[in-house]
Amino acid sequence: MADSLVIVESPAKAKTIGKYLGKKYIVKASMGHVRDLPKSQLGVDTKNRFEPKYITIRGKGDILKELRDARKKVKRVYLAADPDREGEAIAFHLAHSLNLEVDEECRVVFNEITKQAVKDAFKKPRKINMDLVEAQQARRILDRLVGYSISPVLWKKVKKGLSAGRVQSVAVKLIIDREHEIRNFIPEEYWTVTAILDAMGETFEAKFHGYGKKKEELKSEEDVHKLLEAIKGKRYIVEDVKKSDRRRNPAPPFITSSLQQEAARKLNFRAAKTMAVAQQLYEGVDLGKKEGTVGLITYMRTDSTRISPTAQEEVREYVVNTYGESYLPSSPRTYKSKAGAQDAHEGIRPTSTLRTPREMKPFLSRDQNRLYKLIWERFVASQMASAVMDAISADILVGDALFRATGSKVKFPGFMKVYVEGNDDNKKEEDKYLPALEAGQKLKKKKLDPKQHFTQPPPRYTEARLVKTLEEKGIGRPSTYAPTLDTIQRRGYVMLEDKRFVPSELGEIVISLMQEFFPEILNVEFTVHMEENLDHVEEGKLDGVEILERFYVDFEKRLEVAEEQMKEVEIKDEVSDEVCEKCGRVMVYKFGRYGKFLACSGFPDCRNAKPIVKSTDVTCPKCKQGEIVERKSKKQRTFYGCDRYPACDFVSWDKPIPRTCPKCTNMLVEKKRKKGTWIQCTACDFEEEKN
Repeated sequence: MADSLVIVESPAKAKTIGKYLGKKYIVKASMGHVRDLPKSQLGVDTKNRFEPKYITIRGKGDILKELRDARKKVKRVYLAADPDREGEAIAFHLAHSLNLEVDEECRVVFNEITKQAVKDAFKKPRKINMDLVEAQQARRILDRLVGYSISPVLWKKVKKGLSAGRVQSVAVKLIIDREHEIRNFIPEEYWTVTAILDAMGETFEAKFHGYGKKKEELKSEEDVHKLLEAIKGKRYIVEDVKKSDRRRNPAPPFITSSLQQEAARKLNFRAAKTMAVAQQLYEGVDLGKKEGTVGLITYMRTDSTRISPTAQEEVREYVVNTYGESYLPSSPRTYKSKAGAQDAHEGIRPTSTLRTPREMKPFLSRDQNRLYKLIWERFVASQMASAVMDAISADILVGDALFRATGSKVKFPGFMKVYVEGNDDNKKEEDKYLPALEAGQKLKKKKLDPKQHFTQPPPRYTEARLVKTLEEKGIGRPSTYAPTLDTIQRRGYVMLEDKRFVPSELGEIVISLMQEFFPEILNVEFTVHMEENLDHVEEGKLDGVEILERFYVDFEKRLEVAEEQMKEVEIKDEVSDEVCEKCGRVMVYKFGRYGKFLACSGFPDCRNAKPIVKSTDVTCPKCKQGEIVERKSKKQRTFYGCDRYPACDFVSWDKPIPRTCPKCTNMLVEKKRKKGTWIQCTACDFEEEKN
């Protein structure tokens, strides 16, 4: 008979842990929080030290009854929620609901769900950490005060369904500020001149650098003409060649924010998807009869790059056995975590390096396999030797004009054998060839290529760029990024266009009003300072109620001013060119949970609504009658389908183009690749690079 009850958050985690603990333990799932603040009211007594009014979450009554019944049958209860503030709060509410003693050592935490880690954790249970609970509670109350106080004002003055929040409002403001930079950007002209040169039959490029040793910009066509005249008929002579070995170090193991960024760059995962798949890998995957259910990665909500000595020993042994001694640094690599990191957990890594992605592939879904491979490769590479690059730079004189050629190639790949960190521009690094050159060598000019350019505005935020910016500025914490990005889109404050955030008119209006009446909420320094204070609460250095009191004194006054002085704003619907096929009225653009859509202006008399579609001018290859149009899925992913749907069910993820294949006359589509965009036939092997 079982003599202990273990409570975790999810059935998957319960299944994994139950296998390790054996028959003496009953393992059940609480399905997350069992108590929370009520949805229908503020739920915080602002007159009585911000006392929260917790209630059982709707739908959790049966779960609590099951847990209480199980509690009666055992001698001891263990609370094994996730090892963070949220997990500590879940344990606290469960202890309250099950009438556990305050001083009872019932809390069990582990950073990875493996047999050894779980068994070790149960040997040293501890009391619930009330500093962690207080920090989570202070954050929850703070967010409730902001959201439930400002939102009703926005409903009254702007429109219903709006919301405001400490982190989400700052995120929207960052997107709007970037859009203003782009709108106000004035491009500046500049030119480059590239010389195509020949050295003993080998061709390479050199770019104009300046006159003498001084770097000089070519700002106009006049500057280019002046340069071309100055070097006309002059010889190209190598003045100096510099060779050097450049060492390149690997990236550190993933933390939550860097995992979200890299998954967006390399896997095209949204932040929410990355965290959902990572949770599955953490909680456990069935690896068949040999191992059963095992957690494949360590806890994925962390801001620390620290790695346990045991994991380092294992990965170093793997590197030596797989790649050889030369790929191993003399001592284990350690990485410095960013300022303000809590360092409560390790970096994100596989629970065992020996479980390679290739061996795990049969047991994982496609998304699980791709994310596990990314985490595994990043971790292994982080503990490998530096890469050595053979860098060459050559200065070439043409009269007084200096041209410079640079090249590099991998001399020793080191960690690059396994993994290379991505970049936001998706540019793949390649060796740049440069022939062997010597000082005094004369070169043959094959061509001069002058090109006009214009400076570009700063790019709009992708999910990866925004997460990186939030992290760099210290706004929010790892667990807040994914829900924040989801919320600002669901509210219609921003939209994703070509995977980049664009603010809506509604978003600009809301942020403008908040800037006027609640400037501290949008102040980055204020938000960062608040996060630091919450960390101090967790460390036991500050009282959570004191933080709330200091915040609420000024906030309450601003709230009163906003309710009295904020003017009502009428947001008129944007009229479209389309006519409602049901009643003949004009259709207007609306924002819904899944983005922009068309709705009849006669609502509520006419409730006709439909998605926005864009024409591609391509005839459907399946039915030969309809036209292929661009559509959006519920997850805002672009796809292409026949406008006669459901009569014709043709769909494609690739964009069709309005010309047919020159070989077989079938439909051509655009294919995105690492080296650019290609035009490819859907029926034969024809393909060409898009200009």
